[in-house]
Amino acid sequence: MLWSENAPPAFLWEIALRCVITYLLVLGALRVTGRRGVRQLSIFELSIILALGSAGGDAMFYNDVPLLHVLVVFVVVPSLYLLFNKITEKSVRFSNWLEGATICMIEDGVIDLKEFRRQNLTYKELFGELRQRQVEHLGQVRKMYMEATGEVSVFFYPKDEPVRPGLPIWPEILKSAQAHVTEPGTYACTECGRVAELPAATSICEGCHEHCWVPACTRQREA
Repeated sequence: MLWSENAPPAFLWEIALRCVITYLLVLGALRVTGRRGVRQLSIFELSIILALGSAGGDAMFYNDVPLLHVLVVFVVVPSLYLLFNKITEKSVRFSNWLEGATICMIEDGVIDLKEFRRQNLTYKELFGELRQRQVEHLGQVRKMYMEATGEVSVFFYPKDEPVRPGLPIWPEILKSAQAHVTEPGTYACTECGRVAELPAATSICEGCHEHCWVPACTRQREA
């Protein structure tokens, strides 16, 4: 349980040396990626960390993994990173393909359903991100972007502007969505967030053609 015939106790000293060498290689590779490598990782940067971690981890304690092979990995992978960075600086299309593009998910309180569905998001995830920023309804949101790193950027209307009616994003309110409006008034579509003045009847949203509504909210955002 403590050691094997292929790796006797003396190999423990070699493991310690391997750990020192590979750890220094990892630090050197991260220095190549710069400060971006220690912030929120893009898909490309995450793939580099996984590749280097796998190569470095195996070399630390497997006696049949030559350190020269690991050194080649730690030279090639950061070199690819630097090369791809140069290409992404010159080609927006390649950059969007490699790292992902910035997507506008919400504009003027209305969800872009095409982009929303393309990102494989759920309403629970989308509204959760907004609630963490003290958003009560979509009328408070001027724009919301999904960044290439997966982070969310939200922009609000000035406080001196009148509050726009919007879709409330509290779970208990969304559960009460109804297809048949019992009283005329201002309602918000629970699918896309579009606001409309509805009569007491079953109404179809002009934007997404769904028919689930809740009363629109006009509460001022409290940051």
